[in-house]
Amino acid sequence: RKTTPGFRVVEKYGLLVGGAATHRLDLSQMVMLKDNHVWSCGSIENAVKLARKAAGFSQKIEVECQSLDEALEAAGAGADIVMLDNFTPDQLRKDAEIFKTKYPNVLVEASGGITKESMAEFLGRHIDIVSTSSMIQGYPCVDFSLKIVH
Repeated sequence: RKTTPGFRVVEKYGLLVGGAATHRLDLSQMVMLKDNHVWSCGSIENAVKLARKAAGFSQKIEVECQSLDEALEAAGAGADIVMLDNFTPDQLRKDAEIFKTKYPNVLVEASGGITKESMAEFLGRHIDIVSTSSMIQGYPCVDFSLKIVH
């Protein structure tokens, strides 16, 4: 969704050559639960359990979280990665530290509005991954999503 149509492989390869990791090459490489998935399942816990049942033991599950409470629920349900989305840098570091005291083996990803220029602000001892789509978007894009009304 955030790569140039027809150029996904080239753009992902460019990231690898440049020393960055790609989030996933395609939808088969990891389960990513976003707000629509959670809403349609009724809770983060239900979404993670259904995803685990469908994906099996070997597939990683990541949950997009808007708060520390959501991250704790996701980890408690068995998520492998929690994405702390659209946090301020200070809130991110504070919540990541609290989270890691309870779930030290679950990866914490910072995401949402992070650019090459602001990335350093989002680094921290308890943050395992910082993600940004700005590295592959060399042109302005419309950021849109379809939401389930609940």
